[in-house]
Amino acid sequence: MKNKNVKNNMQFPKGKILVYTRKPVSGLYSAHLAYRVHMAYSSDGNTYKALNQNYGIVFASSTISQDNTINEKGLKNPYLFYTADGKFGIVAVRINADGSDDGESKGKVLLWLSDDLYYFKEIGLINLHVDAYANEIVCEYDYINKQYMLIWKDNDGRCFQNTMADITDLDSASDPKPGNMPAYETALNAPKGAVKGNVLEVDARFGDDLLIKWSPLVNTEIKVPDCIRAESKEQIDEVTATAVYNDGSAAVKQVIWDTESIDFSKAGIYEISGTVVQEVYPFPLAVGYADPNIIQWHGKYYFIATNDNTDDIGLYVRESDTIMGLFSDGYKEYVILDRNEEKGFVQTFWAPEFHVIGDELYILFAVGGKIWGPQSHVMKLKKNGSIIDPDSWEEPIRVMKMDGTYLTTEGITLDMTYFEAYDKAYLVWSYRKHIGTPRDTGSMLYIATTDKKEPWRLTSDPVLLSRPLYGWENNEHTVNNEGPYPIVTEDKVYITYSGGAAGGYSYVLGLLTADKSADLLDPGSWVKSNAPVLSYYSIEGEYGPGHNTFFKDKYGNLMIAYHAQETTERSPRCTAIRRVHFDKYGIPRFDMSAERDLRHDLTCVKTRVEIAK
Repeated sequence: MKNKNVKNNMQFPKGKILVYTRKPVSGLYSAHLAYRVHMAYSSDGNTYKALNQNYGIVFASSTISQDNTINEKGLKNPYLFYTADGKFGIVAVRINADGSDDGESKGKVLLWLSDDLYYFKEIGLINLHVDAYANEIVCEYDYINKQYMLIWKDNDGRCFQNTMADITDLDSASDPKPGNMPAYETALNAPKGAVKGNVLEVDARFGDDLLIKWSPLVNTEIKVPDCIRAESKEQIDEVTATAVYNDGSAAVKQVIWDTESIDFSKAGIYEISGTVVQEVYPFPLAVGYADPNIIQWHGKYYFIATNDNTDDIGLYVRESDTIMGLFSDGYKEYVILDRNEEKGFVQTFWAPEFHVIGDELYILFAVGGKIWGPQSHVMKLKKNGSIIDPDSWEEPIRVMKMDGTYLTTEGITLDMTYFEAYDKAYLVWSYRKHIGTPRDTGSMLYIATTDKKEPWRLTSDPVLLSRPLYGWENNEHTVNNEGPYPIVTEDKVYITYSGGAAGGYSYVLGLLTADKSADLLDPGSWVKSNAPVLSYYSIEGEYGPGHNTFFKDKYGNLMIAYHAQETTERSPRCTAIRRVHFDKYGIPRFDMSAERDLRHDLTCVKTRVEIAK
């Protein structure tokens, strides 16, 4: 079908975007992931490169049943089109997670809108006003008649046509009339496993930029000053390099300068070489340690995690002068909270996190008693206490609501984290009811304010922030939103969280984003990533990356610590660390492998040094 948008047919270089779903592959790419909108881009109309490394980009939201359980949805036969204002729309047939017809979508098709094909808004189901299941859909805007044309086939091969003046008015479609399905362009050469949809022509500049947005960033250049004015070796050693990436963003890197040729007692100009370096953390770092957390406190680094090696019993801490020292041979572990039946600390010593709250150090963690059921607790370090000394910690306190009652008495609470924004203090945690029963709600993220002086007590009602409504959050029979952790910048609050099976290869990180000045207790202030921001497609050899925290290294770099496993089979969860990079749009990227972060062939640099006396 021809696009009648004259604006988008101006004579600029063109590229093409393909939308598609994928064929499920048992044990490698399940139907929970395959029945989603994927995209690929071609600059020449022949060779298509998958966006997001051939992982799904747009996921259909689940619906909520009357008993508060989740009905997961998938989609098929997506179609990409231009809207009346030159932006983008996608229509698709919504199906059940297993690929069967979705009774809730009978006589309807699902619509998303997007300004940039990076953020997507699910508008809802367009009512086609017929008692039949749609099987295939085409949508185009007719600029002459100023209406959208929806042409579709049902499961029996019958073809219908509807028109709409406003595509966001979901019930405004005309009554269906008989129609003929038009031929539309698709790709001859598509990414592996693709079930092809249509191709849309776009400005090549837009397409090239989109490919960068949906691909891992790569170091392309290293810059150092042309000339350094210095009086001492120490001043030269302070000079850093700038690593530039293929999107135009940059990061500061340390340089080891060779100053042997310089006579600092004599004025002159010297040429010196240097080696650009960054600390590389091999994977795995700590085998059998999940939900890792690192903090720098009074000049030392401390590591704490869920210790799978002890059946998640006890809180174990490591101490070192350096980050790598936490994982080097000969490290020591100190038990700061052990099993204690009398106090009700029996099992699920889960996801401990260090947090500085009001200049005091706390650990937020979950623990359960004889009857399984982890609950969020807060434990404070005594004044002048030692982190590795169990007697330096006050008695853990179970988190309470405003009225002094426990956070819940009919579910589990876990993975609690803390952040501040404009001097307000917040807690975010995971909550789940009826786990292991047909009425399982799945784990959900809640947020509330708290008092810095009593961070175990809420000062607002809990607010539902996120539920696992996408396939990547429901994957591998685990319905999860858990492990939240914040990044607070000058103007944004980001919360990473984990979805899917915590002990499986398909565990992933999602991202919630809000303006720092917004009402953070209003769910409408937050934007949820439609696709995960870190998955087993992100870093080669790391499967099931998830449940992360953040910390700063000695150079001030923001680092992410998370767990992953070495195989797609169930295997020990292991600690991993890498640098967080902010791209040219200010969006945090979590998939910077050491090789992409700093290209080895660019690490040798030269500059001139002017010694003035």
